Amino acid sequence: MKYGIVLPVYDIQTVIEYATDAEKAGWDGYFVADVAWGLDAWVCLTAAAARTERIHLGTLLTPLSVMKPWKVAAQVATLDQFAKGRVILSVGMGAIDVGFA
Repeated sequence: MKYGIVLPVYDIQTVIEYATDAEKAGWDGYFVADVAWGLDAWVCLTAAAARTERIHLGTLLTPLSVMKPWKVAAQVATLDQFAKGRVILSVGMGAIDVGFA
């Protein structure tokens, strides 16, 4: 069995710190929320990928219904190449009651 951790995104430095700490602690995955406001999840994960070597990285859920699928595909493919195959993509509707759909 593998275990991942989801932590909030406050700023890029915190994301890097959380990801490196999670990797050192032995977690298998580090995930961030992909929300319509705040920091871009894929940029945050790229920063985390630059400072980690083993831990898998991904979004808690990417609300594909409100995004351009080809743009998400390019972002994920680029990050996955940079992270050497460590990216996990999860997609869904998102939170309808908070303006995602």
